[in-house]
Amino acid sequence: MKPKLSAILIATDEEVDLPGCLKSLEGLADEVVVVVDTETKDRTAEIASASGVQVLRRRFDDYASQRQASLDAACGEWCLWIDPDERVTSGLSQAIRHAMVRPDAAAYRIPFEIWFLGRRLRWGGMGRESHLRLFRREGASFVGGFVHESLKISGRVGRLEGAMRHEPYRDISDYLGKLDRYTTLAARKHYQEGRRYHACNHLILPVEFFTRAVLKLGILDGTPGLVWAGLAAFHRWLKYVKLQEEDAKA
Repeated sequence: MKPKLSAILIATDEEVDLPGCLKSLEGLADEVVVVVDTETKDRTAEIASASGVQVLRRRFDDYASQRQASLDAACGEWCLWIDPDERVTSGLSQAIRHAMVRPDAAAYRIPFEIWFLGRRLRWGGMGRESHLRLFRREGASFVGGFVHESLKISGRVGRLEGAMRHEPYRDISDYLGKLDRYTTLAARKHYQEGRRYHACNHLILPVEFFTRAVLKLGILDGTPGLVWAGLAAFHRWLKYVKLQEEDAKA
């Protein structure tokens, strides 16, 4: 019998990206579970419901718990962890089907193609990104906290062919719109882990940009590569500025 696949998602204000993600899962996933943040202000839940997927509403506390809620609601033998701004390509879809029918591992890492401002980023540290996303449901669990959640599994981890297309930001405004939420959560996590702000953290901004743009050849991706290097450097620097705020609150 063909193994069942559950696609699991979490979503907050994703009415723009969610339809494309769900479309890319058609013909592949036997069920789709979408956990929608109760603080969502747009039509994410309505769009998901209209697509015939399973929708759960849950107040966001941290990413690991939100992901676990989606996993707990899944019924498939296999699960595919995917985000609304990601798309399963045709090559990846074929690789997933093959892996489930003839598995040689309990979980698989999937190569990612990162797209930004209309171009695929191949340099600046972005060209070889992969993540553990396909896995057997039994015995799996999400661990972590506010950010950087991860999967805990038992068994061998393999690697699939094909790629997941990831367009994390539609444009610069979208990047800046998400920046505040992500950096705030990251600063809180750093503080809980015992990290503290130091004046030398301000060096992160120029060092990170130079590393991505020059040492890791992000300049070869043209304007999108340079813009990404600048925004990524600002993102990392801002986390530490907010860490100073967390320290001041204590």
